[in-house]
Amino acid sequence: MKIKALSVLFGLLALSVGAAMADESRMLGDELANAPGRSDEDKARDVQRKPGQVLTFLGLRKGDTVLDIWAAGGWYTEVFSIAVGPEGKVYSQNPASVLAFRDGAYEKQLSARLADDRLPNVERIDAPVADANITPGSVDIAFTALNFHDVYNRQGKEAAAEFLASIFEILKPGGALGLIDHVGDPGADNTSLHRIDPALVDELVTASGFIVEASSDLLAHPEDDHTKGVFDPTLRGETDRFIVRLRKPE
Repeated sequence: MKIKALSVLFGLLALSVGAAMADESRMLGDELANAPGRSDEDKARDVQRKPGQVLTFLGLRKGDTVLDIWAAGGWYTEVFSIAVGPEGKVYSQNPASVLAFRDGAYEKQLSARLADDRLPNVERIDAPVADANITPGSVDIAFTALNFHDVYNRQGKEAAAEFLASIFEILKPGGALGLIDHVGDPGADNTSLHRIDPALVDELVTASGFIVEASSDLLAHPEDDHTKGVFDPTLRGETDRFIVRLRKPE
């Protein structure tokens, strides 16, 4: 009887935690949807990117320090800026190759987004993570979306390990890395498809010292069978994506 009672108690606790997280993500989603100055174009992407749920999954809190890795035009940078509040800080980081992509489209977008100090808690960093000059052990959450496959596929396993090591050093003990990418199948030509096998990511991050703490199907799209490139017009913006929360040990 005691075992049964404990099982019921644990079940109720799990439901309570789940309900609390759902409420938290809903409130954050509402905050982002109603944020003054945020463009309608940015808000329209919330439906597909689910920022309230993603940031809740990552465990982000007001006042956190966040590193947005390969931020491109800064869509997530602005989301983080709003979510951490005026007491928080966001580093918006891009290497030169990202800023030069598509004739400098991302550089123009990010410059416009940060013009006139409209996001005062954001610091722009135009350098690789390893050269970002961020104090080691000072960041609560690092984040990268749809980028890690390029590091591994284009530069190789050693470069991917160095990339992860530079993030690991910047994070606080107990800090988290959120990683989103396009799902690739083992044995597929993931380089040409711009995808990566999630099991390979688990292997690489574990070797770099991270703990794979949780994964989520928030951004899953089962209709994507992983055989098409991510820029295929039938898939653009609707690829099957995995998200993992990785923890630097205390």
